[in-house]
Amino acid sequence: MTETRTSPSTDRNPHGPINAAPIAWPVLIPIALVATAAALFGASRYHLFGDELYFIAAGHHPAASYADQGPILPLLARFDAALPGDSLMLFRLPSVIVTIVGVLLAGLLARELGGGRLAQGLSAGAYATSTFLLLQSSLLATNAIDTPLWVAVTVLMVRWVRTRQDWLLFAAGVVTAIDMQVKWLIPVFWVCVIAASLIWGPRELVRRPALWAGGAFTVITMTPALIWQARHGWPYLQLTSQVAEESQYTGGRLLFVPIMLLLAGILGTPLLVYGLYALFRSPDLRPFRFLAPAFVLLVVVFIVTGGRPYYPGGMLPVIIAAGAVGFERIRWPRVRWVAAPLSVFAVVFVVVSLPFTPQSKIAEPKSVMEAGMQISVYGQFGWPELTRAVEESIGTLPASDRPQAIVTNSYWQSAALEYYGKGLPPVYSPSRGYGYLGQPVDSATTVLWVVDSDAEQPGEMCETSRTLRSVHHRIGMPTASTGVDIRLCHARAPWSQLWPDLRRM
Repeated sequence: MTETRTSPSTDRNPHGPINAAPIAWPVLIPIALVATAAALFGASRYHLFGDELYFIAAGHHPAASYADQGPILPLLARFDAALPGDSLMLFRLPSVIVTIVGVLLAGLLARELGGGRLAQGLSAGAYATSTFLLLQSSLLATNAIDTPLWVAVTVLMVRWVRTRQDWLLFAAGVVTAIDMQVKWLIPVFWVCVIAASLIWGPRELVRRPALWAGGAFTVITMTPALIWQARHGWPYLQLTSQVAEESQYTGGRLLFVPIMLLLAGILGTPLLVYGLYALFRSPDLRPFRFLAPAFVLLVVVFIVTGGRPYYPGGMLPVIIAAGAVGFERIRWPRVRWVAAPLSVFAVVFVVVSLPFTPQSKIAEPKSVMEAGMQISVYGQFGWPELTRAVEESIGTLPASDRPQAIVTNSYWQSAALEYYGKGLPPVYSPSRGYGYLGQPVDSATTVLWVVDSDAEQPGEMCETSRTLRSVHHRIGMPTASTGVDIRLCHARAPWSQLWPDLRRM
């Protein structure tokens, strides 16, 4: 049934009533089913990713916050890892579910913007065939949960613009509060949206008590995490410089926009570009015009701060939906036929990109940058092999040299040793959030040190060290599961003195 507004005159949209077409379930459901099949197949392949291993380890240290994330992913990972069997698909099922919800929400975004069946199908199809979603839905990752929550927030906001029902703004605050328990990026979205609305409208957005009530709810629910962060010196804020430094391996600021467009996908990229144009030029989309400058501002902020190209991913669907609505309203039928071959091409690209390649046929990365560009693949290999090498190294040592603890250079390595290891000494790492999960006791004067093969000896934490063996896995992640030394280290000082300086984000 077509909806119309009946709100009081003080709440009316100055551009007149905005109607919404019926939800195109006959189009959206097949797209969601195909996306589900692709996501489930991707989730069933290869091995646990480094971050997934870390989430499992962090889940065994319940806390109101972690140094680098909220508590939802560690809790999910710990629960999933405890399920019977050893199914990757089951472990990653939460990511698949929220991804499919995101596909449907993308279609609803087009509907809220006034789009009909074609626009809803294009919007949902672009989301389902985006390279970003293809990568993230196959892993239990913060981005796989964070992105659909952004889409839910934008659906609520766009619907508020259309209907002026203020409970939608409070609901957006509640979804924001949930997202803040996953990742802390969405405040940047709100700052950009509010700034854009003050210039391009609707200016009354900031005058709505429901908006600030939702913000207050978010702050209240974040209080335990904020207290944790304050007690530990605000480690989350230290991530910005570290992420900027790591971005050089994926092209840095120069390639931010090209990579972002690549992640948007074959269908999403032209719709994204056209959506920015349509939001500024189309009279029908004028009430939602502020979304275009908000998105541009969001991209600029992440470029300036050295963020990663997928950071604006949660706002791509609303701009793509606007492009789909604008495309649907093009008056020349021959132009609209372009959507058919482009959609087919996008689906073919997704099918070809699915991880059909057997592990034995995956090519060895030629450089650290190449591995970084395909980190979601190479980050899944070499962990059991690294663990066996550590176990064998300890087994060859005389009793007098047996380590009392293991310290790894990377949080991925520690998480892998905890997950796959049997009978190993306690495992620690000063890397990222793992550095806040614990540290070796001062009596652990001899430790096994897992470190990049290029690291100096004896290193900043060792009085003396010697290499027991080197580990190289053909398709492992450089400096993490391949190109790694296992060294015996004699600590140069008590760990209570060393650890604060060793810990790094």
